[in-house]
Amino acid sequence: MVVIRAYRRLRGLSWPKSYPIAQFPNPPLLIGLVALVLRVITTGAWADAFAAIAYVFIAVWAYLELTAGVNLFRRVLGLAGLAYVIVVIARGLM
Repeated sequence: MVVIRAYRRLRGLSWPKSYPIAQFPNPPLLIGLVALVLRVITTGAWADAFAAIAYVFIAVWAYLELTAGVNLFRRVLGLAGLAYVIVVIARGLM
């Protein structure tokens, strides 16, 4: 319970308060970033699996920001994140 309360407190922090641009990452982004780090430190099939997990969770985060972001900056950030994931996947298919 202490960890959950601390996480909720961190999620409430944003800067600036009136127009949040920076805030503690939400769960999909945290999972995506951790998976990207694990992708870098592993090789072979594990690296591929972590890359897939990372891009799925980053795409989920980007979609949520695009559709439910608290302001225009956050929505544009979501659009950029979604475009990034699409470009990475498209390059992987070539």
